[in-house]
Amino acid sequence: MIDYRAARLRMVDYQIARRGMTEPAVLEAMKAVPREQFVPEALRDRAYDDTALPIDNDQTISQPYIVALMAWAAELNDSHKILEIGTGSGYAAAVMAELGGWVTTIERIASLADRARTRLQRLGYANIEVKSGDGSVGCEAEAPFDAILSAAGSRIVPTAWKQQLAIGGRLVMPLGPLGDQQLVKIVRTGNADFTQKALVAVRFVPLVGGTS
Repeated sequence: MIDYRAARLRMVDYQIARRGMTEPAVLEAMKAVPREQFVPEALRDRAYDDTALPIDNDQTISQPYIVALMAWAAELNDSHKILEIGTGSGYAAAVMAELGGWVTTIERIASLADRARTRLQRLGYANIEVKSGDGSVGCEAEAPFDAILSAAGSRIVPTAWKQQLAIGGRLVMPLGPLGDQQLVKIVRTGNADFTQKALVAVRFVPLVGGTS
């Protein structure tokens, strides 16, 4: 029987901290979320492997290091309103909820959204709202957001995401064609002004929606 807490602490140490990710709040958030609860039961013994893993509906749960990197790049704190595109199993949303004030997460596959909502409620995450819909259009009704994070890659930055980002807000997303994606951090510095920085090469599932 695997000691999942011990495995989780080893994961944070070896896969995240030793790669240079030393932000205390991010490390504590990664220690707090039981990743084994967010993967299929048959894969729970691999929950803390240094890799992405398959979940339902041909989707994936991201590599732990990438989840930590995205949370760090988004500069989350407990006063922030956060939008996540691509809920998947809900793992990244749980990490964000440990760091941020309120998380709205959108999943296009309704059955995945339903399972994630149930799972997050069972685990006690009261500051996450799971919605089913087209994440490429964001969530205008709840904008602006201090941070937007996408678990799906796009060749372009959806206009809606840029419009729904608060001044000073951060957008973290995989950008580029499949097979040549870069995780980028985009900061809105003015009404029509943005800066962009590439962080690391990644491979995410493609964004599906009206503006992808």
